[in-house]
Amino acid sequence: MADFTAKDIQALRHETGTGMMDAKKALQDTGGDIEKAKDLLRERGLAAAAKRTDRAQSQGIIGSYLHQQSGRPVIGVMVDLACETDFVAKTDGFADAANDIAMHIAAARPGWVERDDVPEEIVEKERSLIAAQARNEGKPDHIVDKIVDGRINSFYKENVLYDQVFVRSEKFDGTVGEMVKQLAASLGENISVARFERLQVGETAE
Repeated sequence: MADFTAKDIQALRHETGTGMMDAKKALQDTGGDIEKAKDLLRERGLAAAAKRTDRAQSQGIIGSYLHQQSGRPVIGVMVDLACETDFVAKTDGFADAANDIAMHIAAARPGWVERDDVPEEIVEKERSLIAAQARNEGKPDHIVDKIVDGRINSFYKENVLYDQVFVRSEKFDGTVGEMVKQLAASLGENISVARFERLQVGETAE
C-alpha cells in the first residue's frame, strides 16, 4: 500500500486544485511522493483544468437526446454544456460530448449535476433513513456512522450526474464527472454541465 495520509491528499489538492479522488489516485500511482504526484497530475491535465474552474463560462451548446423505441416510453433530454469560448463550443468533440451526456441522462435518470446541488434536507433525510435501517439490521451504534457514510456515497453515485459511471463504457470508462474533466483538459478550457432537463411521456414533474 502506498505510504501517504489524508493530510497528504489535502495538501496535494490545495497545491493543484484537483479533486480528492484525483489527488488520491495520483499519490497511489507515485507511491506517496507528493512532488511526483503533482507532476503526474500536470501530465494528465487535471491540475491545469482544476485551476481553470474560476474562469467564466459564457459559451456552450445544448446537447440533446430523443429516445423513441417501440413499446417503451418516449424520453427527451436537453443538456446545457458550458465552456469559455465560442471556438470550443463549435468543435465536433464538444458537441459529441454534450449529446453523449444527454444520452446518459436519459438512461441513468440523475437528479442533480453535482453533490453540492442536492438540497441539504434531502441529504439529511437520506442519512436518517440509512441510520434507522442500519439499527433495524442490528448494527451496533459505534459503526452506524460509518455505514451511513458508505451508503450515502452510494446514494450520490445513483443520483448525482458527476458521480454516475458513464453508461457506455466502450466510449469512456469512468464517471461523467471524470469525462467532463478529461474534455476540459483536452480542450484547454473550463467546461461543466450547467443544467439539464429530462422529460418522459406520461411522467409528471414532482
